[in-house]
Amino acid sequence: MNKGLTTGIVVVVIVALIGIFSVSTYNSLVDKSEEVDKKYSDISVQLERRADLIPNLVSTVKGYTEHESSIIDSVTSSREKLVNAKSINEKAEANQELTASLNSLFAIAENYPDLKANTNFINLQDELAGTENRIAVARKDYNEVVSSYNKAIKKFPASFFASLFNFESKEYFEAKDSANEVPDVSFKD
Repeated sequence: MNKGLTTGIVVVVIVALIGIFSVSTYNSLVDKSEEVDKKYSDISVQLERRADLIPNLVSTVKGYTEHESSIIDSVTSSREKLVNAKSINEKAEANQELTASLNSLFAIAENYPDLKANTNFINLQDELAGTENRIAVARKDYNEVVSSYNKAIKKFPASFFASLFNFESKEYFEAKDSANEVPDVSFKD
């Protein structure tokens, strides 16, 4: 009777330890997944903030640059793509396109001294620069938690629970190869 009781206690303890480990591993994966989603939301908030600044910038520039409509259209179109982007890849691509369009817009501003001196334009430029920094930090933070999460779901024994409960790898927020290209800016005479 004593041997059977001891065996029963050992089995219960082993099952309890396995259960505790399983719950702990599952909860850890859920926490990591939620952290990735939170950081993705942080990027989205900053991208939306940036997109909200664009109409004011475009309006300010329009008043000074009547014949630079192709650049203004490019900025407006790029902003629209960013606002409508759904996936992390779509947002990254739209962000890249908007950055190139804004670089062209700021390059054109060099030809308009009155625009460069306009307080509203300067304030909007500063706001955009600050937002660009926030986006860079949010993107870095997001990619760090994605890395941690992706490592966690690939390591044994968590990989067993990850596959059992359909935890899938998350995508990084990456700049495309075109990010390193200098925008082509031509000035009309």
